[in-house]
Amino acid sequence: MAQQLSYTLRFCRNQYLRRRGPNSDVSLIKIQERLKQEVRRTALELFGVELEQVNAETPPRPELGDLAFPVSFELAKLIKQASGVKVAPRSIAEQLKTKLEAAAEVSRVEVAGAGYLNVFFDRAKLLALFAAEKPIEPTEVSPFPDRPKKMVEHTSINPNKAAHIGHVRNAVLGDTFVRILQAAAERVEVQNYIDNTGVQVADVVVGFMHIEQMDLQEIKALDSSLPADRPFAYYCWDLYTKVGHFYRDGNPSGEPNAERLRLRTEVLHALEEGNNPVAALADYVATRNVECILDTMERLEIRYDLLARESDILHLHFWDRAFELMKQAGVIRLENRGKHAGCWVMPFESHTGTDEHESDKIIVRSNGTVTYTGKDIAYQLWKLGQLGLDFNYKPFRTYPDLHVAWVTTTEPNAEILPEVPRPNFGGGVKVYNVIDSRQSYPQEIVARGVAAVVPEVGADASVHLSYEMVALSPAACEELGIELSEEDRARPYIEMSGRKGLGVKADDLIDRLEADALREVASRHAELSLEEQSA
Repeated sequence: MAQQLSYTLRFCRNQYLRRRGPNSDVSLIKIQERLKQEVRRTALELFGVELEQVNAETPPRPELGDLAFPVSFELAKLIKQASGVKVAPRSIAEQLKTKLEAAAEVSRVEVAGAGYLNVFFDRAKLLALFAAEKPIEPTEVSPFPDRPKKMVEHTSINPNKAAHIGHVRNAVLGDTFVRILQAAAERVEVQNYIDNTGVQVADVVVGFMHIEQMDLQEIKALDSSLPADRPFAYYCWDLYTKVGHFYRDGNPSGEPNAERLRLRTEVLHALEEGNNPVAALADYVATRNVECILDTMERLEIRYDLLARESDILHLHFWDRAFELMKQAGVIRLENRGKHAGCWVMPFESHTGTDEHESDKIIVRSNGTVTYTGKDIAYQLWKLGQLGLDFNYKPFRTYPDLHVAWVTTTEPNAEILPEVPRPNFGGGVKVYNVIDSRQSYPQEIVARGVAAVVPEVGADASVHLSYEMVALSPAACEELGIELSEEDRARPYIEMSGRKGLGVKADDLIDRLEADALREVASRHAELSLEEQSA
């Protein structure tokens, strides 16, 4: 099958981000400057006004164009000052529009509102120009091993099933940001956090053990028998949905069955303890899903330096160390009364005082379990080289260009190969976490917690790169064969839910778009062979 989607995504992203020489005529910055010069020339020619500066803005929505010039308002003032003649900004914009539309890179110009000039680029022509130009050689990322390191964590998918399109949004945003830093000659370490001891993995383990009635050897046999187009991660996707129904006795909208939910709790305890048959089964399930997820991301050339596993954070006592540091710094306190009695909390003022935000400040629950926020603080301290502990590491995957993705482990010097020297991980001067906007408040607590423990590092060393979630329209759901209730069809959008089986697998989307691209190529170039069309 043609690799059209993968190629197009990579090509467009790389061409926009690739550094170009000083004489390049097709960089977006140069195009913008030429348009500004055209506005200056036209203003002088038509109105006798010399503009010292022309401001350009990025429109808030794509339908308003790629570039906006509010220059007509400034020109109206200058014309009146110079001649006493009052000219409407919209009339000025109409006269400027014709000149701007003559630019080779411009598709059209629209006059909006009282006089805004909204410029739409000819994207096909721009892409052709980008493709024709020879870029300069890629910049060496870091010739100095002691150069300050920037850490970027992205993707970080729960390893319980296949990746979906929301995960791709995270990964593409994170990878694009990494490429921007690398293009600026920054030393960058790319991390992918693997939550292999969380509820999602535990639920799939419950599914294998109590629905499928399989042990580890039977799961391995199943895995080896699955067809290439229905890999292990796809099987886990369907099983995860079954588990959601299992907890509610087959009724998706029913109340959870307390007895069945206890199975999840039992599995979670086994995962935290480690070194037992349930933990071994979970490790296989999580590892195979990680391998499938990396296969998906490789289709988009998204790669990683380190896979940091939560199980290793627990078993190497990262949290115990962070807990002591936080107590020593007076960052947390034990609540003796009220609704949080018995909990260790961070006494920061909440933004809204809501129960949701208050719960994010709980670091250790009254039953002794550590919250996600607490674990994230420990991990963040390690990323910044402030924890005083380290993982052990082993190679996990070697990419076609021989770059190695490593994985954390509790085993000392596990599978270290002399020909594969291990990088020094962690110890960054700044950490960027690519996480959706729902995690904004917990991420702020993490940053403030780290800053309180290590004031010399400060909160600015922890940066949350936020984005909005992916949702599906009812029409898209129906086109993709997702069954909807009448109530769902009336909604403006449908939130994806792994437990309900609502979602689009990333590989399915890529396959679909590759097939669509191949059909388009075939319709335009029927004279080419199938191999040439697929190239």
